[in-house]
Amino acid sequence: MNNNQEQPTIEAKSEVLPTKKEFKNKPDTKTILKHLGLFVLTFISVSVVGSVFVGFGDGTFIIGPLILPGAEDLLRGVLFATLLLSFLTFHEFGHYFAAVYHNIKVTLPYYIPLPVGIGTLGAVIRIKEKIHQTKKLFDIGVAGPLAGFIVSLIILIVGFATLPEPNYVQNFGGHEELKEYVARTGEYPENVLGGAEGMTIVFGNTLLYGFLASMFDNVPPLWEMYHYPWLLAGWFGLFFTALNLMPVGQLDGGHILYSLIGYKKHKIAARIFFTFITTLAGTELVPFFHELLGKYDTDFGALSWVLWALILFSVMQIAFHKESKWVSTMFVSSMIASAIYIYIISGAQEGQSSLIWGVWMFFITFVVKVEHPPVTFYQPLSPGRKVLGWLSMLIFVLCISLNPIFTL
Repeated sequence: MNNNQEQPTIEAKSEVLPTKKEFKNKPDTKTILKHLGLFVLTFISVSVVGSVFVGFGDGTFIIGPLILPGAEDLLRGVLFATLLLSFLTFHEFGHYFAAVYHNIKVTLPYYIPLPVGIGTLGAVIRIKEKIHQTKKLFDIGVAGPLAGFIVSLIILIVGFATLPEPNYVQNFGGHEELKEYVARTGEYPENVLGGAEGMTIVFGNTLLYGFLASMFDNVPPLWEMYHYPWLLAGWFGLFFTALNLMPVGQLDGGHILYSLIGYKKHKIAARIFFTFITTLAGTELVPFFHELLGKYDTDFGALSWVLWALILFSVMQIAFHKESKWVSTMFVSSMIASAIYIYIISGAQEGQSSLIWGVWMFFITFVVKVEHPPVTFYQPLSPGRKVLGWLSMLIFVLCISLNPIFTL
């Protein structure tokens, strides 16, 4: 079907909707053991790798090329893994049980271990048949983010409510300047202390995290937050929820917004939002290219901008199906907005971005796509579903960080 044409839908009537057939989701023992095995591997991976963040850092030992945590740090890693995988499990099983309820064939969650970063790439389920009705699409799309968000919110509130006094930092390995400052003043400093340049990890603030933090005492700064398992797991839970709620393509947010406003309006909204993501990607990648090119680039970064322009134009050609008006308008808008941010808003901002928005720009373009495929039977949502849908869009705004992870 031509993506450049308006996609037809069929107004659903009760007498023509497909009826439920036999129960489709009966995983056998072998399948259950396979998914359970992936969960165990992911739990181990997050426990070990996560202990590098949440551990005290003074009990590690080396075996060949491996750096392994000591017993106390590993226990803190296990706590972090339990919290983070609780969020992932509730999120994915929210999707799973909604699909089971509507008798849509679906897999159990695939947990993805990764021995770097925080120890995992998350978890996914596969819908193994086309969803023909908007109501079912919405229910399956919204169930995961809402379930995961509730768990993340509980984790954060518990973490904030049980925070120790600032002198707790005396337990950490290193951090000598920070320890001295806290011992002298009894509070955390506003500016980064005790981190080598390019080695201090800073997590981006969000509207919801900042609001919750303002309600409690002894909250560590965002460049020290990763030592606290409850806060770190809660922060990642909120941010992963926001990523899934981006209103494009086959992401949860794409399903939700499509169900709320229909194909035509969603197509416009998704393309504008994608342009916003490319703007964020530009603010990351232009400075990255400038540093990479070094002496070959001008002080202004002319070569970096040319390289970024070529990449951005190619990406938009693919994302917007070579529709010249969309490509030209959004290309110019994105370039100008990135330049304004780099040279006017941020100025000579310190720190190095994680390049996460550059990665997501390519992920959206080639994997989840910008536009949502049409659903055969378009059904206006009930008032209750509309409330949940717009609430989920509000959750996205509250949980997203424009500069989520960077180093100083």
